[in-house]
Amino acid sequence: MDVFFFGMGYSSLATARAIHQSIDPNVPVAGTTRTEEGCERLAESPYRLHVFDGKRPGVTLGADLVNATHVVLSIPPDDGGDPALNLHRGDLDAARGLQWLCYYSTVGVYGDFGGQWIDETAPTRPLNKRSVQRVAAEAAWRDYAASRGLPLLVLRLAGIYGPGRSAFDKLREGTARRIVKPGQVFNRVHVDDIGRITTLAAQQRLDGIFNLSDDEPAPPQDLVEYAARLMGVPVPPDVPFETAQMTEMARSFYADNKRVSSKAIKAALGIELTYPNYHIGLDAIFRLPA
Repeated sequence: MDVFFFGMGYSSLATARAIHQSIDPNVPVAGTTRTEEGCERLAESPYRLHVFDGKRPGVTLGADLVNATHVVLSIPPDDGGDPALNLHRGDLDAARGLQWLCYYSTVGVYGDFGGQWIDETAPTRPLNKRSVQRVAAEAAWRDYAASRGLPLLVLRLAGIYGPGRSAFDKLREGTARRIVKPGQVFNRVHVDDIGRITTLAAQQRLDGIFNLSDDEPAPPQDLVEYAARLMGVPVPPDVPFETAQMTEMARSFYADNKRVSSKAIKAALGIELTYPNYHIGLDAIFRLPA
C-alpha cells in the first residue's frame, strides 16, 4: 500500500494515523497542503508533504502521486470543478499501480428532508452552491474511476468533530452559542471514526456511495449544553434562530434538516462506530489529557 492524500487536513490526518497504527507504520504516506506553512506545521510527521493550492499544479507532488496505490481526495471543489482532477489528471493517469480512490463528500448533497431518516437511496437535491459543486465533483470522480476500471468510495460525511474541534473548544474560546431552531437536527461524525473506517475501506477497496454519520442526530444546542455541563461551566442561553447573528454560510447549514443513516457502510465493513453518538464522543474527548 502507498497512499496519497489530496488535502492533508483534519480527516486525512486521522486516516493517515489510522493506517500507520492499524496496518503498518512503514506504509508510505504523502499528501498536500495549501501553503508552505502547512508543510512546515507537519515537518515532524512521517508524511511527505507537497504544496498544492488548487489554483495551479503542485510542482513537487508528481512522483509520489504516480507511485500511489490508494488516493484519498479531500479538497472541496470550486466553480471550475475538482482541483485535483483538473490539475493532476495526467499524474493520476500515470499511476499505473493505482488500486482505489476515495472521495470525501458531504451529506449536504441530499438537501432538506424535513427531519426524516434517509439513506443512500435518497435523491440528491442540494440547496446551496457548495453542495451543488459536491454533486458535480462526485459525478466527475465516478466518471474518472469508471474510465480506469477502479473502485471508488464516495464517503458522504456528516458534521465532523473531534479533539481540537468540538463544543469544548468553542466554550473555552467564548464563541459557543446555543442557536435554537425548533425541530432542527444534525448528524455528526467523530474524526477517529472517519480515519478508522476509511482505513478499513482502503484495505477492502470498498466501492460505492456510502454515508458516514453517527446514530443519534440531535439538535445542535444539545451538544453545547452537554459539553458545558461536563466542563462545569455555565450553559450559554438559548438564541432563537430567527434573530441570531450568523454568516450566510452558517445560516445555510440550517436549511438542511434530516436524519442520515450510515447502516450501509457498517454492514459493508462488518463494524459499528466507535463513537455512535455525541455523548460517547464528547466523553472521550473530555477524558483526553490536557
